[in-house]
Amino acid sequence: MVSDSAVAAVAALMVTSSLPFYLYGAWVMIDAEVVTWEVLVYHLEIIVPGLVLNTVPVVAWMLPRLLDQLGGVIVFHAILGLQAYALLAFALTGIVRIFQVKRGADLYDDPTRDVDLNDLHPNMSAWRGRLRAGVFGYVLFWLLAWLLGIYQFITQYVLG
Repeated sequence: MVSDSAVAAVAALMVTSSLPFYLYGAWVMIDAEVVTWEVLVYHLEIIVPGLVLNTVPVVAWMLPRLLDQLGGVIVFHAILGLQAYALLAFALTGIVRIFQVKRGADLYDDPTRDVDLNDLHPNMSAWRGRLRAGVFGYVLFWLLAWLLGIYQFITQYVLG
C-alpha cells in the first residue's frame, strides 16, 4: 500500500501544478482586446485542467480524511478551500448569464461590432461584478488554502 506521505506529496504536487494553469488562463483573458469564441474556448482549455488538477486531490484524498483530522489548522485549511469553491460558484452565476447574452447577441462570432456589454442587458454590470468578485475571491482563498496546505504538508510529512 502507498504511504500517506507519498499520497500527500502527489496531492500537493497536483494542487500546486494547477496554479500555472490559472495564471495563464487569466492572462489570456486579460491580454485579449476582444473576447471572441476562440479566445473563450482557449481560456477554458487552459482553466479546466487546472481545476481538475486541484479538485481531484480535494475530492479523492482530502475530503475523505477531513473528519479524521479535525483540528485547528486542518479546519482552517478546509474553510479556506470551501470558501474558494463557493466564490467560484458565485463567479459561475455571472459567467453563465454573460455567456447567454453575448451568445444571443452574436458577439462571440462577430466581435467587430462596437457594442458596450452593459447595453446588452440591464443586469450585465451586476453579472460582470459577480464574475470579477468570484474569480478574484477564488484566487485569493485558493492561495491562502494552498499556503496553509503547504505548511501542513511540511510540518506533518517533511518535518514531523
